[in-house]
Amino acid sequence: MRLLVKGQPQGREIVSVTPQSANWKFVGFAAYRLAPEERIRLDSAEREICIVVLRGVVSVQAGGHAWKEIGERDSVFDPVSPYSVYVPRRHVVTVSAHKDAEIAVCSAPGSSDRDARLIEPGLATRSVRGSGSNTRYVCDILPQTEAADHLLVVEVVTPAGHSSSYPPHKHDTDNLPQESFLEETYYHRLNPSQGFAFQRVYTDDRSLDEAMAVENHDVVMVPRGYHPVVAPHGYDSYYLNVMAGPKREWHFKNDPAHEWMLAK
Repeated sequence: MRLLVKGQPQGREIVSVTPQSANWKFVGFAAYRLAPEERIRLDSAEREICIVVLRGVVSVQAGGHAWKEIGERDSVFDPVSPYSVYVPRRHVVTVSAHKDAEIAVCSAPGSSDRDARLIEPGLATRSVRGSGSNTRYVCDILPQTEAADHLLVVEVVTPAGHSSSYPPHKHDTDNLPQESFLEETYYHRLNPSQGFAFQRVYTDDRSLDEAMAVENHDVVMVPRGYHPVVAPHGYDSYYLNVMAGPKREWHFKNDPAHEWMLAK
């Protein structure tokens, strides 16, 4: 299953996706686990990055900016928004852990020399999307209303037994304002951690059609097509989405075969 990247159960690097490994142009993603007092050095080079403190407490230094002891979640399933740090291109970043921590590093091509900045939890808008068994809880970390070059970052919690990214939608055509072209990664977490969820990625003509069982720390790459997620009974689903494309706008098209349910 070429769209599924398995997370590693041990070690500092949990998972990594680069434009080269994904065979696309924009999105990069990596997740790391850090022990207390452990430090990791990142070089943004010609890319912009958004560091999301998924759990634990860390300090971040980027160029002349420093943010000490940020992070207040013990789990991505805690009902609070994360601390994040946006870093433009051409910066060296150091992340130091003060307790067991997990961070995500989201990246895309950078073209501006704006300042690095802290995205505090209060700036990450929380909302509820859908209804009934299609209800899910959204946190916009780096939406298109906030300054960046290409990156869009959002996290979603889907309760057990619910669907998400549903009805199926896609954003693989440069046809604004109806639809935008955006590559996307899904970083999956499950609660309890031994759980699993299902994700399907498919196109109208079925030239791409993959159904995957995803486990804790797995990444699903979405180069094109519709990409719904289902959380089975007993296991809550979390995913961190990274999107990027030639234009920093999110406009999607629902699968016409399933759009009828929006009128119910």
